[in-house]
Amino acid sequence: MRHALSHLFAFVLVAVVGLTGCSTNTTFLSDNLTGDYPQDTIAVIQNLRATISLPDGTREKGEAQAQAQLLINDFVARYRRDSGVSSSTSFTTMQTALNALAGHYNAYPNLPLAPKLKDRLDREFKLAELAIKRGL
Repeated sequence: MRHALSHLFAFVLVAVVGLTGCSTNTTFLSDNLTGDYPQDTIAVIQNLRATISLPDGTREKGEAQAQAQLLINDFVARYRRDSGVSSSTSFTTMQTALNALAGHYNAYPNLPLAPKLKDRLDREFKLAELAIKRGL
């Protein structure tokens, strides 16, 4: 009886851990990325610009930064392995900007973006948008 109860407990534990691990909140990401690279790139840029422009030190800024990190990870993971996209000028420019922003959010989550970094991100976002419009 004790042996059967032990197996039942182990099975329930595995089921709970398995189902809980599969229930991460990716609704936000799935809704924002469509699989259409140019459209997704513009949407990510708009989202990140909105996040960067929020006032520092607010609750909304912290939540937006967390969502931005998830969006950055999802965007890069989706398009990095697509050789048609990953070799494009727009993607390499976006990846540079996203790496800089993600690096700041990971290393200094409570500090505001430096003006130099804001200027650099704005420049790279404009270059990526221009490359998207040109089909590069």
